[in-house]
Amino acid sequence: MANMTMRFPQGRPKALTLSYDDGVEQDIRLIEIAKENGIKGTFNINSGLFAPEDVEYKPGTIHRRMPLSKVLEVYKNSDFEIAAHAYTHAALTGLPSNVAADEILKDRKVLERLFGTIIRGFAYPYGAYDDNSVSILKNCGMCYARTVNSTHDFRIPSDWLRLPATCHHNDPMLMELAHKFVEENKSLSPMLFYLWGHTYEFEQKDNWNVIEEFCKYMSGRDDIWYATNIEIYDYCNAFSQLIFDTDMTMCQNPTCTDIWFTYDEKDVFVPAGEKVKF
Repeated sequence: MANMTMRFPQGRPKALTLSYDDGVEQDIRLIEIAKENGIKGTFNINSGLFAPEDVEYKPGTIHRRMPLSKVLEVYKNSDFEIAAHAYTHAALTGLPSNVAADEILKDRKVLERLFGTIIRGFAYPYGAYDDNSVSILKNCGMCYARTVNSTHDFRIPSDWLRLPATCHHNDPMLMELAHKFVEENKSLSPMLFYLWGHTYEFEQKDNWNVIEEFCKYMSGRDDIWYATNIEIYDYCNAFSQLIFDTDMTMCQNPTCTDIWFTYDEKDVFVPAGEKVKF
């Protein structure tokens, strides 16, 4: 039996996404850097912790949440996905189940109303999760939830509600991993580089050059799909729903997403809602 490998849109073998938390002022600069380099990602927001509209931070304050008016102005004009991060940034572990569910659903409801979209992504506050919180998230309709675990590899997640990252942006291996990702051209498996962090950390450590260098190096490559977290989840989920005949000569795509894959060294494209022979 020949090998079959999922490919990302237009047959690309690789995908890149970012994930940044808390809804802070420094997100504005990250959006500018990402836009300049054609890179996309996801912001995870606590909708119960917006700053007052008349907020004035003391000099030297690093963690500066934005007021609602600024949140809407900044994120509605970006290509980033908006995801939940718990209404008050409460760690879900240890909370009564009903309280944890309220933290998730209240955040989801507010963000959906503000941004006119369906919120299906989540990032665990403090990276804290357990089997119970995963179950609650699933019951609240979340499709993926990012942890703070680093894999230092590029595997597609096997458990989207315990989603690890490739690494944090302050990982000393960041650019080594970036070079490995870019230079790999013989992988039989699809590759995902997933970077996470908090943008206030760039100001805290005075190292905006780290993300600028990373984005510039990763940008403009024909073999990389630049996507949000939910776009990658949706694509992988659609791929898993493909239907094949027993002889592996025919494929039906019951989803609304165009899908690409390779089989027996052949590139196969299956348009949404169609059936193809290959």
